[in-house]
Amino acid sequence: MTGTTTAGTTTARTTAGTTTAGRLSALGRAEMTLLLRNRTAVFMVLLMPVLLILVMKSTLEEIGLEGSGLSVAGASLSGGIGMVLLQVVYMNLVAAYVARREELVLKRLRTGEVTDREILTGTALPAVLLALVQCVLIVVVGTLAFGLTAPRRPELLLLGLLIGVVLLTALAAATSALTRTVQTAQLTTLPLFLVSMLGSGFFVPLDLLPDLAASLCELLPVTGVMTLVRAGWLGGVPGGDVLGAALTALAWTALSVFAVQRWFRWDPRR
Repeated sequence: MTGTTTAGTTTARTTAGTTTAGRLSALGRAEMTLLLRNRTAVFMVLLMPVLLILVMKSTLEEIGLEGSGLSVAGASLSGGIGMVLLQVVYMNLVAAYVARREELVLKRLRTGEVTDREILTGTALPAVLLALVQCVLIVVVGTLAFGLTAPRRPELLLLGLLIGVVLLTALAAATSALTRTVQTAQLTTLPLFLVSMLGSGFFVPLDLLPDLAASLCELLPVTGVMTLVRAGWLGGVPGGDVLGAALTALAWTALSVFAVQRWFRWDPRR
């Protein structure tokens, strides 16, 4: 009876330890440990977004936002959420995926029971959690210290954040296929960073751009996410624009996931 009970308990423990949640938790803890050991990555994740928000706030105070319906604080802090998603999730994860690939970590993980989707998700978990915590802090600080309103449509803000982390995680995995080394990740992530900064409404609302330029910028990958975030926090976005932003963001997410399934590289590029 004792032997049967012991065997049953051992089997139960083994089975419980190999659940999806258990595997993701183990991968996430390992990735968080590696992230915290990398001082450059910690700086990029925790401090760089704050510095950029301060720089853009000073710039916006000089150029003014008359006619946009946004205050300098509103534009800076809502744009700061986009900066956090872009840097903490996208740029950090491109380097992480490339590093794990070149160190044969991804290849070794695939020989076990962990699925490909779990490997990619587990690697992304620490960056995603840190990004979401920072976004929550930005909203809290903006509401309490900068006189901004509490989120007017929390469901839209949450939707924008969730789509944003999925989209940028998938874009990071897709971009890693084009990136040979961790050092070149700074170059391969630069196009999306610059395009998003200038054209996705991070700090300068699209309403201030010429009609043709604004229409083209609405089709950029991160523009839909930013529209949802700004509509959810500050309001003032028509329902039709919110629907269009959601559809655009979902379309880019689907394309990015397809690109990962089609072109993601598991073997080192040597």
